[in-house]
Amino acid sequence: MPEPGVERALERLLFEEGATRRRFLGRAGAAGLALSGLAALTGCSIEGEAARGVNASKPVTVRHPRTAISDIEWANWPLYIDKKTLKAFDVRYHAKVRYVEEINDNFEFFGKVRQQLAQGQAIGRDIVTLTDYMAARWVRDGYCEPLDKANIPNIKNLVSNLRSINYDPGRTFTLPWQSGGTGIGYDPRRTGRRLESVNDLFDPAFKGRVTMLSEPYDSACLVLLGMGVDASTAKLADILKAIEKIKQAKDAGQIRRFTGNDYTTDLAKGNVWVAVAYSGDLVQLQADNPALEFVFPKEGAMLFTDNMMMPKHLAHPYAAEVLMNYYYEPQVAAKVAAYVNYISPVQGARQALERTDPKLANNPLIFPPDDVRARLKAYPALNPADERAMQSAMADVTGA
Repeated sequence: MPEPGVERALERLLFEEGATRRRFLGRAGAAGLALSGLAALTGCSIEGEAARGVNASKPVTVRHPRTAISDIEWANWPLYIDKKTLKAFDVRYHAKVRYVEEINDNFEFFGKVRQQLAQGQAIGRDIVTLTDYMAARWVRDGYCEPLDKANIPNIKNLVSNLRSINYDPGRTFTLPWQSGGTGIGYDPRRTGRRLESVNDLFDPAFKGRVTMLSEPYDSACLVLLGMGVDASTAKLADILKAIEKIKQAKDAGQIRRFTGNDYTTDLAKGNVWVAVAYSGDLVQLQADNPALEFVFPKEGAMLFTDNMMMPKHLAHPYAAEVLMNYYYEPQVAAKVAAYVNYISPVQGARQALERTDPKLANNPLIFPPDDVRARLKAYPALNPADERAMQSAMADVTGA
């Protein structure tokens, strides 16, 4: 782990290149890796090797008795936490959290541990932090230990729109870490008007000045919202219609290119006027380019959530739950939100942050108002075969 001064210098370098704290490879920038990862996982016949399938809608009761809080192993994404909060936890609980920034891509990480998971073995981590579509796979395949919510009383602070998710209705196995929105980033100086609809992406006035993310969970599902379909419950056939609409726009020259997170550079420089974008990226961009805007479209926006989960056969379930509970204290959640600039899942975090940084606390991209939260849609829960078909169809369009 880099020393604090070195780490901060690394962050500055990354931000100058248009990266964010959330990722090195980029969520969408790894789309090609994700597709190859899907193929690799299938080629290794891991599907169907799960220890057992799980019906997440059934109530589960589990008890993790109190134990000493010593070593805790947590796998997370790079630059996705204020490490001062980890040190404070260690001091408060006389603990030692080994925080490993080893998740650069959901499929890549799954590939590292899938054999152990399929064979019912411990993977050496007490908490892993995975995005909804991968979290859904782990829940479905029985790779997650249920949460003992008696050890997580602060779960009461989970914001209402995240208390249930299509793949884990009662939050039996998952607890949100941070969220982000996929909507539209744009430069009103270039567009000449304010944007409010998903369908503004297809306005001929912006021909050749639009980018879309390569990841279909983001771009295709966002377009689907503009077509009047609830993407959170969408089927493969629905998504393929959205991908066909994207293809037609590409063929007509509307879409300049498909991107990972490198759209941020084009948007900042004015090469691109309108982009399918992540809310957290625009928070970062607006620091140097305050004229740029982000909109959660009126038809809805996609919500991605990275979730804390306990892998089956973990060594320290009680300690892991105490750590999760700690990060649901509003004062602690506020420090994380101030550092990562993504959407906090913790009620009270905004009020706590108001005392130290009122401007950030009132940023609607970090703390969306209730009416915006109400139209944020989770990724659809696709089975592996449909997921492969979706990724393949999108790759045919993007050329990935």
